[in-house]
Amino acid sequence: MKTEKNRIWNPNEDIELEAAGSGVNRKILSYTDELMVVENHFTEGAVGAMHHHPHTQITYVVSGQFEFTIAGEKRIVNPGDSMLKKDGIEHGCVCLKEGVLLDIFTPMREDFVE
Repeated sequence: MKTEKNRIWNPNEDIELEAAGSGVNRKILSYTDELMVVENHFTEGAVGAMHHHPHTQITYVVSGQFEFTIAGEKRIVNPGDSMLKKDGIEHGCVCLKEGVLLDIFTPMREDFVE
């Protein structure tokens, strides 16, 4: 199933993975106009290309290991780490060990549900 805006209950096992790039799949978990939560599954070596958008984003590392670049600064991040990317800040990552990232966006990413 695809998640619908404002749906209260969204069991993870019922949400379909969708391709989001080479070696990257995502699940849109829950969202409203103001907020969106997305689970991103990366295979080792997969790249989240450098980009920016008009949304503030917090990323939480659920599992794996990633090299993130945010506003020109590179760091290795591990499970339990989180990063803040204010709107318009360029960012991207490389997956060093297969893992999952949890992204929270405000406002929601309309481009993800079109």
